[in-house]
Amino acid sequence: MTDGRLDPEREEALHALEDEFSALFARVRRMYLEYAARLAPGLSPAAYKLFSAIAAAGQARPSELSERMMADKSQVSRMVRELEGHGLIERMPDPADGRSSLLRPTEDGLRRLTAVREGDEQRLRNSLRSWSLDDIRNLARLLHALSSGETP
Repeated sequence: MTDGRLDPEREEALHALEDEFSALFARVRRMYLEYAARLAPGLSPAAYKLFSAIAAAGQARPSELSERMMADKSQVSRMVRELEGHGLIERMPDPADGRSSLLRPTEDGLRRLTAVREGDEQRLRNSLRSWSLDDIRNLARLLHALSSGETP
């Protein structure tokens, strides 16, 4: 339509998609709450997400994490202290920048993270067991396009 409104069918489809995303995000938030508690009692879900990012990268600077997590440096600093307090990460001097440090997961932290996530891959596989390979590939392709701002 030329006045900026969408046709009713498209509007309805977009509302349905928004509803599904809301449900998915709520489920992910619950998952982060559960995983954080299993990783270290009292750990915040935000710190769990930060720890996951550090573990995935192998090591990272706090400034990189702040940018990646779209969080204020002071928030990242508090979460780093929280993770250190739980023995999940260790801080090392950054050889490339003496003013900064590198954060890396401890062996115990990685072991605990693996235990927390155990079974999730299997749950996803079980959920998608009856899906066709084309449907799985299409979902991955469409989610990538949506997250990157591309047109599928």
